[in-house]
Amino acid sequence: MLIIDCHGHYTTAPDGHQAYRKAQLARLEDPGLPLPAPAAISDDEIRDSIEQNQLRLLRERGADLTVFSPRASAMAHHVADPATAADWARANNDLIRRVVDLYPAHFVGGAQLPQVAGQPLDASIHELERAVTDLGFVSCNLSPDPSGGHWTSPPLTDRYWYPLYEKLVELDVPAMIHVSASCNPCFHATGAHYINADTSVFMQLLQGDLFADFPTLRMIIPHGGGAVPYHWGRYRGLADMLGKPALSGHVMKNVFFDTCVYHQPGIDLLFEVIDVDNVLFASEMVGAVRGIDPQTGHYFDDTKRYVDHLDLAPADRHKVFEGNARRVFPRLDAHLKAQGR
Repeated sequence: MLIIDCHGHYTTAPDGHQAYRKAQLARLEDPGLPLPAPAAISDDEIRDSIEQNQLRLLRERGADLTVFSPRASAMAHHVADPATAADWARANNDLIRRVVDLYPAHFVGGAQLPQVAGQPLDASIHELERAVTDLGFVSCNLSPDPSGGHWTSPPLTDRYWYPLYEKLVELDVPAMIHVSASCNPCFHATGAHYINADTSVFMQLLQGDLFADFPTLRMIIPHGGGAVPYHWGRYRGLADMLGKPALSGHVMKNVFFDTCVYHQPGIDLLFEVIDVDNVLFASEMVGAVRGIDPQTGHYFDDTKRYVDHLDLAPADRHKVFEGNARRVFPRLDAHLKAQGR
């Protein structure tokens, strides 16, 4: 059985990559500066950034492969210049592809989209198609709030998003719901903004009928589904009050949660409430919480340890670690089969 981590970010990218970003932002302040080019990063720099971090932890914790995307907080969709957003997404995705080329057995790409609040989605659709068809990526990150905590975009059920969904369906790739940096001081990025977005999107999907229009569209709501599993009774009740079908048919044929929950009671609750067919293994390491839990002596984001502690039947264990990911990410399944796995 393969252990597939469906949620990882390149949080350790070489310094030159961030220097390119700083040059981009400086040019927005002073348009007289020359247009910067992506950093010339060597393969050895990439190896140093990966082998001592994500790859080492992947091996130590017993996983095999990560769906790897650019650093979430650095997607920075709130920087509202479309050309800059397109260049930044392209540079990030190209760097992810280089990681995949160096470690094809351990990483596969998930794309950043050049989203800008209030702008058409044409550039995002173009970059999604490039990432999937040219770079071999198997998914993308989709932010429901490109404004960075001010929520100026319509809900994900709005027809504004439909052209992107049409491309996702055409390419047969899922979207991971993932906001980026928070520009609103009310919302800490990883402690509030991320969880708010996960929870808010689930409610948007409950209120709407998106999957009636896109029955094969698939979305992963990360971080264990935000607050949703903890309040599952509330959402079942709201569906009933709003005259919606049961959640099992209305939403959960198309929506999946990951295991980026950083303590055992949280994982226990997730699996008690949510059907095993809707849960995918993930850790988001090295990411939101990097330290060691003083109560256990283990890293908070060593999520495989929590899943291993569950009393799962072998068939269910296979679903969580491998089978569900192959089903939700069919291009990942094809990629693995092409490798003989």
